[in-house]
Amino acid sequence: MLKADFHIHTAYSMDCATSLEEIISRCLETGINCIAVADHDSIEGALKIQSLSPFPVIVAEEILTPHGEIMGMFLQERIPSGLPIEQAIAHIKSQDALVCLPHPFDTLRGLRLDGNRVEALAEQIDIIEVFNARCLLPRPSTKARAFARKYDIPGTAGSDAHSPDEIGSTYVEMPEFNGRDDFLRALRQGKISRHRSSPLVHFSSTWTKLKKSF
Repeated sequence: MLKADFHIHTAYSMDCATSLEEIISRCLETGINCIAVADHDSIEGALKIQSLSPFPVIVAEEILTPHGEIMGMFLQERIPSGLPIEQAIAHIKSQDALVCLPHPFDTLRGLRLDGNRVEALAEQIDIIEVFNARCLLPRPSTKARAFARKYDIPGTAGSDAHSPDEIGSTYVEMPEFNGRDDFLRALRQGKISRHRSSPLVHFSSTWTKLKKSF
């Protein structure tokens, strides 16, 4: 069985300073043996850690659109930020990758779309993040789980770690998989262990973003 954290950032994100070596070390300490690295506007860190890691690493990316972030998983090439959400989804699909909605109903970081437009996207969504440890309130997770059930979309979860200590706070226990299609099958059998991060973690990533901007 895998103990997987499907939302981790590295120093290749503009708001994170965690090195690839720190991530691997922390995963080994906590028993995490599968991760998705989803940096903002980059897959460079994901590709590098995939070649270094003793456990499976999914190459992912958080892509900023005018209506909020979406995530591509099992990517081969970076997708630029700033695209309309429909175009970003098309770019993900063109790589035979998976479209994931991270923290879709978070009032601060979620999709800025009305309900009808979110519903219209449902057929193109492969995965929904039904628990994100950095969401401050429980309601976004409740809405995400309800949306996933309504449209029979597999749910994933992750720490959204921007620091080593956050890694593994939330994880999915699931069977091993081989490739994207097998991943979806295994994910449906997953069991999520939830633990909400302290609100203070947001100050850390904001400070890192400010330091990098200078």
